[in-house]
Amino acid sequence: MALDERKGVWKSGKGRGRRTPKGRQVEDKAWAEVRDLLGDRPRRRDLLIEFLHLIQDEYRCLSAAHLRALAEEMRLSMAEVYEVATFYAHFDVVKEGETPPPALTIRVCDSLSCELAGAEQLREALENGMDPAQVRVMRAPCMGRCDTAPVLELGHNHIGHATPEKVEAAIAAGETHAPVERYETLSAYLEEGGYSELKALRAEGDWEEVQEKILASGLRGLGGAGFPSGRKWGFVRANPGPRYLAVNGDEGEPGTFKDRVYIEGEPHVFLEGVLIAAWAVEAERCFIYMRDEYPGIIDILRKEIRALEEAGIVEKDYIDLRRGAGAYICGEESAMIESIEGKRGIPRHRPPYVAQVGIFDRPTLVHNVETLYWVSKICREGPQILSSVEKNGRKGLRSYSVSGRVKSPGVHLLPAGSTIMDIIKAAGGMLDGHRLKAYQPGGPSSGLLPASMNDIPLDFDTLQPHGSFIGSAAVVVLSDQDSVRDAALNMLQFFEDESCGQCTPCRVGCEKAVKLMMADKWDQSLLEELCQTMTDASICGLGQAAPNPIRLTIKHFPEEI
Repeated sequence: MALDERKGVWKSGKGRGRRTPKGRQVEDKAWAEVRDLLGDRPRRRDLLIEFLHLIQDEYRCLSAAHLRALAEEMRLSMAEVYEVATFYAHFDVVKEGETPPPALTIRVCDSLSCELAGAEQLREALENGMDPAQVRVMRAPCMGRCDTAPVLELGHNHIGHATPEKVEAAIAAGETHAPVERYETLSAYLEEGGYSELKALRAEGDWEEVQEKILASGLRGLGGAGFPSGRKWGFVRANPGPRYLAVNGDEGEPGTFKDRVYIEGEPHVFLEGVLIAAWAVEAERCFIYMRDEYPGIIDILRKEIRALEEAGIVEKDYIDLRRGAGAYICGEESAMIESIEGKRGIPRHRPPYVAQVGIFDRPTLVHNVETLYWVSKICREGPQILSSVEKNGRKGLRSYSVSGRVKSPGVHLLPAGSTIMDIIKAAGGMLDGHRLKAYQPGGPSSGLLPASMNDIPLDFDTLQPHGSFIGSAAVVVLSDQDSVRDAALNMLQFFEDESCGQCTPCRVGCEKAVKLMMADKWDQSLLEELCQTMTDASICGLGQAAPNPIRLTIKHFPEEI
């Protein structure tokens, strides 16, 4: 057979002498811009998300040229950089030939509290009243400001009780950055005896005695899981070092904003708790993972961590503040750890648990922000600060984030055995002309309970017999003027948007549930079959708890479906 008849065996001359490798080429200009932004920072893999933030903040988007340059600079594949950049909601990836987003973006919260307050009408008014070439208006999940619903984010500035007139005034004034409110600084905290307990423990403290004090207080994980806080310390210390501490500040459960309130007022109470827990497990480093929706808090923590370093209370870079990028799933501890390592926030399969294999495959203690706030308080004031409070057979205090149809929404610190009626009373009562119809006891994952169930203590372990749980104590109050059916749909649409997509039961299940719930009449048997599959087969708590709004609506509000 002649050579020219053997098609495909030999390359043609056109394929020889390629001057560049296949794929997107590095542009010198973009590479120089990326190098200037990164400066002398180490090109570590775990800093990928931080570097993406630098580019996004500077150029308002992530162009293909900048992503290719970043991949080259960090010696990573373009695919690896691209998959991380496209996973997070706050990164705007722009391909070749696409138009970059306008200079200004308005994100309108569409969570349940904001929807009740007219967020949909607000978004439509803004879309109709703004020039799309100058301002981009888009939906966004909960921003942790449900007490001032409806809320929107103008650039990095949050506007509560938002109206089109407020937005126009803020744009005219150039108010696109988060203002920092007054808070307790390091000097003020030291004058009150702050960090004295940490210094005493470092000098001659016994971590097991401190652990017993935490256990005696009854403190449990306040991010939603409710695991006894002190017991974690022994689990982590049982594994050889180096060990790490990771603080879960990704307060993304719609309706929750307690962590924000505590850090905005008393950041050093929280930071001392961080350092006490780190001392207890001999952590070589602390990572604070803070959600990107809290730019003001990130500024506060950067400033106060620097003050701690200058005061010699911590070594430089001992506390590593990491910025999330808009992913609810990163509230799950192993997904948060993946994000800290600069990856997509996808939950890990367990075992092994993060106490054994956490950040960089080392034993890691994970605590929620409010949990560490109370660790500090307990060490200074004793376990009785929580254990001495008792109501309805429950002990301790609970920070309820309250929003919806009440007169005084906000964080209300009440005995852990408080009922929904106690919480509504603390929040100033129902709005005039409204009667209690239903309530969300602990975020969308907890579903909705009817007004008739108004005598249940809202605490750990008390709601599980009713198909719900307290979670992060995010209480949203609905009235007789609200549709429970619509509220449940809002919750499932949130889960559909926020599913990481790793497992089919959650990824497909949330999507199918939303479609079934939009029908005029719900197919209850099919929805229940779907709920059971999601509960049994989903990898993490998102897919396992997402069916709760469906099941509780079917059970308690059959007339609406």
